[in-house]
Amino acid sequence: MAKRTLYKYFPGLSKNTFLLALTSFFGDVSSEMLYPVMPIFLTTIIGAPVSVVGIVEGVAEGTQYVTQGLSGWLADRLNRKKPIALVGYALGAAAKPLIGLSTTWPAVLGCRFLDRFGSATRSAPRDALIASSVQPQYRGRAFGLEGIGDNLGAVLGPLLAIVLIYGLNTDLRSIFYLALIPGIVAWAMMLFVKENKIEKSTLPNKASKFNAKALPKSFWKYILIIAIFGIGNSSNSFLILQAKNLGFSVGATIFLYALFNLMAAVIAYPAGGLSDRLGRKKLLLLAFSVFIVTYFGFALSRSLWVVGILFVFYGGFQGIFRAVGKTTAVDLVPSQLRATGLGIFSATIGFTTFFASMLAGQLWVRINPSSVFLYGVICAAAGLLAIPLLWPKTEKVS
Repeated sequence: MAKRTLYKYFPGLSKNTFLLALTSFFGDVSSEMLYPVMPIFLTTIIGAPVSVVGIVEGVAEGTQYVTQGLSGWLADRLNRKKPIALVGYALGAAAKPLIGLSTTWPAVLGCRFLDRFGSATRSAPRDALIASSVQPQYRGRAFGLEGIGDNLGAVLGPLLAIVLIYGLNTDLRSIFYLALIPGIVAWAMMLFVKENKIEKSTLPNKASKFNAKALPKSFWKYILIIAIFGIGNSSNSFLILQAKNLGFSVGATIFLYALFNLMAAVIAYPAGGLSDRLGRKKLLLLAFSVFIVTYFGFALSRSLWVVGILFVFYGGFQGIFRAVGKTTAVDLVPSQLRATGLGIFSATIGFTTFFASMLAGQLWVRINPSSVFLYGVICAAAGLLAIPLLWPKTEKVS
C-alpha cells in the first residue's frame, strides 16, 4: 500500500530511481560532514599553514574535474555503470577515516585525493543509471528526485557535524571516522540497483574509444552554453564570504548554507517535472535568470535581510540547474554514450568553476567583492543570450 502511494506521488519513476536518490543522499551526508571540519582539522590538529588548505583543496578539485570525464567514458566503453559506481562509492567511503588517521598534511592530501577521485568516479555512471531507469518522458523527474537526495544530504551533513562538535563535544578526528557510516550505507544502496546494460551488438565502434565526432553537434553546442555561463559561476564560498563580510556570524552563515541546500532540494523535483512537460530550454532560461537576479543582488545589497533572502533564493537556481542541466545532457547524446556525455558535462562545470573561482579571488582582492558578482552577472547574461542562438530547434530525447 505504501509502495502504491509512493509511486502515486512520483509517477513514472522506478525502484532504481529511489535507490539512486538515497545513494546520493547518504553519499553527500558523508562528504558534507567534512565541509566545516577540513580547514580546521588541517590548521589546528595537523598544524599546517593556511596556504596548505588551498593546496589540498585545489588538488582535490582538480582531480575531481579530470576524473569525471574519464569515468563516464570508461563506463560506456565497458558497458558497465554499476561496478564503476560501486568502486567510486567504496573509495570515497574508505578515504574519510584515512584522513582522520593522518598525522601530516601530505598524508591528508593523499587521502583527500582518494576521496575526490572516488566521488568523481561514481558520478557519471550513477547519473547514466538514473537516465536508463525511467522512460524519456520522466527523465527530468528522475534527476529531480536525485537532486532532492543530494541536496538534502548537503543540508544534513554540515548540521550533523556542528551537532557532533559543539553539541556532543566530539573530537575532530572522530568526525572523519563517523563519516564512514553514511558512506557505507551509500555503497550498500548501490548494491541493490539493477543495471540494464545495452546490448553490445548495438554499440557503435566510436563508443570503444573517445571521439568527439561520436557525440552530436547539438550536444557540443549545449556544452558551449554551459561553458559560457560557467566561467562566471564561481565557488559558493564567495557567497559565504560576502555574507560574513556583511555581518553574519559563522553559525548564521552555516545556517544560510543549509537553507540554500534545503531550497535546492525542494525545487529540484518540481523543476525536473516541469522540464518534462514544458521543455528543458524554458527551465534553463529560468535558472540563468534566477542566477542573474541573485548575483546582481549580492553585488549591490548591503542589507543582511536581503542577502539572507538572496542566499536562499540562490538555492532555487541550484535545484533547477542540477536537475535540468544533467537531464539535457542525457537528452542530447545517444543512449550508449550517456555516461560519456554526463562526464563531459560535469567536467565542463568543474573546469569553468575552477577558472571562475581563481578569477573571482583576484577580483575580490584587486578590485572589490562586488566585482566578483557583477562579473558573474555578465557571464550569465551571455549564457542566457546563447541559449536561443545555440539550442537545438527540436528537443529530441534518446
